[in-house]
Amino acid sequence: MGVNISPLVQPNEIEIEKLAGKTLAVDAFNWIYQFITTIRQADGEPLKDSKGNITSHLSGLFYRNMKLLNQNIRLIYVFDGKPPEEKNVVRELRRDVRKEAEEERKQAIERGDYEAARKFAQRSSFIDKQIIEESKDLLFHMGVPVVQAPSEGEAECAHLCIEKKAWAVASQDFDSLLFGTPVLIRSLSYSGKPIEMIELHKVLDQNQLNHDQLISIGVLVGTDYNPGGIKGIGPKKALKLIKQKPFKEILKEVQWDFDVDAKHIFEMFKHPNVGDAEIKFSGPDIEKIKNLLCSKHDFSEDDFCPAFGRAEKAGQKSLSRFFG
Repeated sequence: MGVNISPLVQPNEIEIEKLAGKTLAVDAFNWIYQFITTIRQADGEPLKDSKGNITSHLSGLFYRNMKLLNQNIRLIYVFDGKPPEEKNVVRELRRDVRKEAEEERKQAIERGDYEAARKFAQRSSFIDKQIIEESKDLLFHMGVPVVQAPSEGEAECAHLCIEKKAWAVASQDFDSLLFGTPVLIRSLSYSGKPIEMIELHKVLDQNQLNHDQLISIGVLVGTDYNPGGIKGIGPKKALKLIKQKPFKEILKEVQWDFDVDAKHIFEMFKHPNVGDAEIKFSGPDIEKIKNLLCSKHDFSEDDFCPAFGRAEKAGQKSLSRFFG
C-alpha cells in the first residue's frame, strides 16, 4: 500500500541514460511483486515450469537486470526482514484481499471470463519463501549484491543512499522519501512509461516543508502502520494543516482510530531499524545461471536466454563487463 503523497510530488521525467554509472538500491519485494503480478499467461496464471513451480519472478529479474546492467547501472537488491508488529493490520488486509481475489479468479475461469480471471489473479499474487530464495540465488549468480534488511526494505534502501553506498532508491512507493532517501526513481523499465526522478530536497522546497513535516503528512494521510490515515485528510489538506500548527497540536484535534500511536509511527520513519551492510559487486557465474534457469526451471537457451549464446561467444571476461 505505502504512503500516498503523490499530489505533493512533481517528478522529473528522465531518460535511462541519465542513470548510467549510478548505483540504485532496489526495493526487492516491490519489483518481484511486479513480476509476479504482470508476467502471466492469458488466463492469469503466472509462468510455471513443467513441475508447476512459478517462474515469473526469475524471468522478470533476469531480463530487467540484463537491460539495466547493460546500461551501466549498478543494482543492489534489498530484501525485507522481519516485518514490524505495527504492520500487522495492513498485512491482514492484504491477506484478505488476496483470498477474496483468488475466489473471484476461480469463478471467472469457471464462466470462461479470462480477462477478469487475469485481473483477479494479479490481485491474488503473493511472494513465498521459495520465490524469495530463488530470487536471491539468481541475483547472486549474476553478481548483483543482495542485502537482507533487519526490518523494512525501503528503510534499508534509504539508509544505503544516506550512507552514499547507493545514489537512489528504485521503488514505486513513496515511503523511502519519508525514510530520508535523497533521490527516488520510479517506473524504471516500465514499458511505455517515462522514468521518474524525485529529489527529496525539491519536494521539501516546492511545498515549503522540512523533512519532519513531510513525515507528519505521511502519518496523517496513512502509512502501512495506520492504513487509510485520518478520515477526511488527504495530502493537500494535511499540507495545509501542517503549515498552520505543529503535528502534536493537529493530533489533539483529530480522531485517531489506530492501535499504533501517531508519534511512534513518526519515530519509525525518523529513526528506522536499519543495518550496516557491506556492499560487494562481483562477476556473474554463467553456468550457475544456466543451471538455475534452464536446467532446473525449463527456460530455453534459444527462446528465453538469448544472452547465453552471446555470452559464450564473447567469453566470460566480456560478459563480466556486460554485467557491469
